[in-house]
Amino acid sequence: MPGKLKVTLRKSTVSTTQRARGTVRALGLDRIGDTVVLRDDPVARGMIRTVQYLVSWEEIPDEAPTGRKAAAAQEDDK
Repeated sequence: MPGKLKVTLRKSTVSTTQRARGTVRALGLDRIGDTVVLRDDPVARGMIRTVQYLVSWEEIPDEAPTGRKAAAAQEDDK
């Protein structure tokens, strides 16, 4: 699962379980509208799935390398 996940807190954690509030805090979200970018791995996806009714998320694909490394990689391909 390459790439990253952009996660935004959409609903308040008031009136939720302590476990859900802890999961939201572990994701790095504090207030409604806060957004974090996380590495796309099974742990992050599991936490998002646990509080999916409070957050929205989207996948951000890996960017192509730029600069010297990209130029060197292109020369190696030739």
